[in-house]
Amino acid sequence: MKILIPDTLDLSLAGDVDAVVYDVRSEIPVEHRDAEVLVVWHNAGAQLEQAARDLPRLRLVQALAAGADVVLRSGFAADVPICSGRSLHDGPVAEHALALILAAVRRLDGLRDAQDERRWDAEYNDLQSASSTRAQYTLAGARVTIWGFGSIAATLAPVLRMLGAEVQGIARSAGTRAGFTVHTDADAAHVLAETDVLVSLVPATPETDALFDTHVFDALKHGAAFVNVGRGATVDEPALIAALESGRLRVAALDVTRVEPLPAGDPLWEAPNLILTPHVAGNRPIGASALIDDNVARLTAGEELLNRVGP
Repeated sequence: MKILIPDTLDLSLAGDVDAVVYDVRSEIPVEHRDAEVLVVWHNAGAQLEQAARDLPRLRLVQALAAGADVVLRSGFAADVPICSGRSLHDGPVAEHALALILAAVRRLDGLRDAQDERRWDAEYNDLQSASSTRAQYTLAGARVTIWGFGSIAATLAPVLRMLGAEVQGIARSAGTRAGFTVHTDADAAHVLAETDVLVSLVPATPETDALFDTHVFDALKHGAAFVNVGRGATVDEPALIAALESGRLRVAALDVTRVEPLPAGDPLWEAPNLILTPHVAGNRPIGASALIDDNVARLTAGEELLNRVGP
């Protein structure tokens, strides 16, 4: 079985396979268009659309990203299974989410500005220790809501709890996941009203486009923090900027934006109280080779594939 492996990641596959490394920035060479499996990591959208047209023998597209939205939009044949890299990024994304949450809550952005100015920020000490504001500068006793409660949230939530936060989730269905209470989207307004930190791990779908809009930010507890390590398309960015400018949101931290890379003239760069990182929460899929090996074996045996997202 011929498997096309992207040149953006070192992979070591087991089994009797013909693994061919390909350039994710170029068309698939003619001599390799008979491949049955295409592994995707950091491919350009146009390259994937070309691959969808040029690879008639495909039996599986294995994305290594936690969300396969770009692959799903690329036009692969309706009978070609598409699988995501869900679970490969649980640790790295949870780590980065925690870093952004702490940076936002402790307002490390302001302290960095003070450092750049060679200014010892004595006012910060007064703010974070004053009885009227000290609760804003700690996770101890804070109510953290994770919207999109999957495997990454299940990794992140226990760490937040260890730091003293009261953690709950929002997802399409209610219940208890990994020991945490999860509410449905329909109950979001009630949950948000008591939320100090809202964390988004929501994937990009037609249903979640601009999910985090004026209604959501207005529903949040006044002065809450918003952190997005999910997908940029889920945020109404003008509404986010307005919420930051008005003080409705005390601070926000984004690892993802609707347009990436973020253009130099984008108003997000100038938004107050906003921390930006360049979509680096993941980028280190852990256990990718094993997932590919497992799904190739399942494909050969005619068994159910792991992380199948379509069709």
